[in-house]
Amino acid sequence: MRYWLTLLLLLSSFIVLSGVQAQDPPRKDNEKPRESSAEDNSGDDEKISVETNLVVVNVTITDMRDRFVTGLKPEEFSILEDQVPQRIVSFSFTETPFSAVILLDTSASMEPKMSLARAACARFANGLREGDSVAIYTFGGSKIRMLQDFTELRDVADEVWDLKAEGDTPLYDGVITASNALTRRSEKRRAILLVSDGADTRSRHSLEDAIRRVTASGIAVYAVDLSDSALYHSGSQDNGAQVLKEFCVKTGGRFFRTPGGSKLRDAFTQTVEELRNQYTLAYEPTNERRDGKWRAIEVRLNRPKLNIRTRQGYHAVKSRG
Repeated sequence: MRYWLTLLLLLSSFIVLSGVQAQDPPRKDNEKPRESSAEDNSGDDEKISVETNLVVVNVTITDMRDRFVTGLKPEEFSILEDQVPQRIVSFSFTETPFSAVILLDTSASMEPKMSLARAACARFANGLREGDSVAIYTFGGSKIRMLQDFTELRDVADEVWDLKAEGDTPLYDGVITASNALTRRSEKRRAILLVSDGADTRSRHSLEDAIRRVTASGIAVYAVDLSDSALYHSGSQDNGAQVLKEFCVKTGGRFFRTPGGSKLRDAFTQTVEELRNQYTLAYEPTNERRDGKWRAIEVRLNRPKLNIRTRQGYHAVKSRG
């Protein structure tokens, strides 16, 4: 009898200990589930805004002489969505690495400007610092091509120097393809550097589709205008420059109107510096509806005479399930 009682006690102790071990979770007591989820999905801001209800906003602050302003505190910022104040849940300012896609127009009209486009690629890649990564895509004819996958190397792919200009201009499709590639990146600062000379002539997607995609993913577009009117002051009228400018304004990037010569070099230098000198804020929108409508974002500072540039908003897209 004593033998069976002892055996029963030992068996009970083993069961209790096993249950405690099975229920003991990994030690993540200090983690914030929402912030962790945002970090894990930072390569896809569209999923962030839908699944975690977190909107990440990168903000560029400059003074009246176009110099970056550092040292601002969280309490100096306020964010409004559709004119409704929002609570900032995270704030940072560091020279953090970024990822970017150089998106080159190789349509037929770019033939006399390809040397400038190639130089643009090399110039931007040469400005990369440790941790930055860049990919190179082209759009021309009916194709969107990846010439170089994301790399931290400062050299551009050999194929860049052999590019030929031909066919139509699937600009919007190119922007969407580049956005899809960037949403898979982990960096919180992501950008498309768009080098083009004109308007879309072939895409399956619309301008609205392309803007919806880049704003939902929190990607800034920096556009270098290589149109005839910009380079040669030809006075020709087309909506190419206006389209490029709309991408930049709505995403918080910058539009470079006359990029020839030293201005072209300055454009790429400024883009690299800007991507590394931004404030990153996040908030949880009080409007939780996911109806696909546009949500206007406004960032304010309590300091006068400072310039603020950030994305104008995003579409509150529905969950893809």
